[in-house]
Amino acid sequence: MLSITNLTYRIGGRTILENSSVNVMDGWKVGVIGANGTGKTTLFKLIAGELHVDGGDIHMTDKHRFGMVRQDIPDTDSPIIDIVLGADEELARLFKATETETDPYKIADIYARLLELDAYAAPSRAAILLTGLGFKEEQLQEPFSSLSGGWRMRVALAAALFVQPEILLLDEPTNHLDLEAIMWLETYLATYPHTLLIISHDREMLNKCVDHVIHVDKKQLTLYTGNYDTFERERAAKLGLQQKTYEKQQAARAHMQAFVDRFRASAAKARQAQSRVKALERMDLVDEVIAERAIRFRFPDPPDKLSPPMIALRHVDVGYTAGKPILRRIHENIDPDDRIALLGANGNGKSTLMKLIAGKLGTMNGEMVRSGKLRIGYFSQHQTEELDVESTPVQEMTRIMERKLGDARETIVRARLGQFGFSKGLADNRIGDLSGGEKARLLFAFMSFDAPHLLLLDEPTNHLDIDAREALVQALNAYEGAVVIVSHDPTMVERVADRLWLVNDGACTTFDGDLEDYRKFTIQARRAARKGEKEKKVKTPPAPAQDDADLRKKIEQAEKEVSRLTREKETLEKRMAAPGFYDNAVKTRETQHAYNQLLKELEIQEAAWLAATG
Repeated sequence: MLSITNLTYRIGGRTILENSSVNVMDGWKVGVIGANGTGKTTLFKLIAGELHVDGGDIHMTDKHRFGMVRQDIPDTDSPIIDIVLGADEELARLFKATETETDPYKIADIYARLLELDAYAAPSRAAILLTGLGFKEEQLQEPFSSLSGGWRMRVALAAALFVQPEILLLDEPTNHLDLEAIMWLETYLATYPHTLLIISHDREMLNKCVDHVIHVDKKQLTLYTGNYDTFERERAAKLGLQQKTYEKQQAARAHMQAFVDRFRASAAKARQAQSRVKALERMDLVDEVIAERAIRFRFPDPPDKLSPPMIALRHVDVGYTAGKPILRRIHENIDPDDRIALLGANGNGKSTLMKLIAGKLGTMNGEMVRSGKLRIGYFSQHQTEELDVESTPVQEMTRIMERKLGDARETIVRARLGQFGFSKGLADNRIGDLSGGEKARLLFAFMSFDAPHLLLLDEPTNHLDIDAREALVQALNAYEGAVVIVSHDPTMVERVADRLWLVNDGACTTFDGDLEDYRKFTIQARRAARKGEKEKKVKTPPAPAQDDADLRKKIEQAEKEVSRLTREKETLEKRMAAPGFYDNAVKTRETQHAYNQLLKELEIQEAAWLAATG
């Protein structure tokens, strides 16, 4: 059990958590939620011991290990799969000991522990985690140093999952994942065998993977039972009850205060008036529920309607290098009322297709026909990095509107920004001081100021919390133009899109079905891929030439030895797994020693067989 008692933590004189208590029982899967800046990540660092509490206590059972996603994996040329295998320190230590230990009894103990940990299945487990998170089988032996930042974070996540700690802490694990990897992770976490605490803005994941919620709000930790939807209903009911209690108290206070004001100077009523004054002083007041200002924004509707299709792609090839298209033979239309989501794993060409539609890439072959009056608003996940951090939203919007419209009166500029939640004060702030979510909303304002007919949104939710994502869904559903979206948020895809295009294997095709059908399609495709890899590995080697009798004899002899040793290994494993095996210490050590020697001999014979067949 994880026990947090009277926890207090301060940063620079500001109190983040104050006298907060909560207990997490073994096996619970807990979503940790709250507005940005309330202390969710700080709580994880306190649990991990990276920060020290100012008051209170955090306690977990001694036998429990906790795990987090490492942010500091060194830049190494070690294979990707070895990074994951090395995350289990005990397993790595035991494997290393098998190479250096000389005492036969200690060697036997080492192999017994390896057997207990199911160590020989470890490479397979690591491979399943990595392929589930989007790596291809052939990538697993590539050096870690060759990966980009996002793919390195996938390796770090796989390493944390591989260890299977008794308490696993995941802080926004979906940030660097595509939709396909998120679908896999949801299934994995829903069946995680130990305690899980996860910070996430993904409503779908919180609904599918958690059975409790810790709400971090107003310096307190409040525990709810159920998933995110249950939390929302219970919190709304709780706030409603609190508001009703507050209103009743205020009415009672007003009634008593009126009595005191009326009869304070009356000798006959002085005692009663004084009694009311004392009652007012003793009243245990309930705070008023101050409605948190929800984020709301609106994309302006195009005033002029276009005839379909707005864009027609006719057998188009597109790519970045001459003669090497990423996508081929695209043949699709985009109409004024389309709501299209692009599906497909990262690296398959979704962003390339978005750039083609936006006019930032030309066609290599084929034809793209666009309406002459078409206006497009384009949002890219990398645009936040291109903002002038020393400028202000008002200054940047003024430049954009002057360049494109020739009209940048301050009232119009501020009105456009106001549609996306920018008050006068926020609009005059330095862009570098805005939060990630505020910068995303600023880009929404920039891309839509001229009321485009088509919105192209490439991963628009990366910096948005749950409330801001809900606001974006509502804004898109109210918008009267067309939308093409790439998003790793399943909730957004389900609620916004009514057409699905699958970008995969160098093609873009219409996917018939909904997101649940796509989930099943992805699972089946991955199973088929794994099956294909296994079949390649166990494929019978070609027979030696008829005139090579010596080689054929070596292969047959090696095969017989491997078969014999494998049968003996299985016999010993059954004996060691039988009840009462460890009752006789002498026989236990002898059997384990024999097992150890057998494993070494089997390894030698397998190497001989591979050499003969290679």
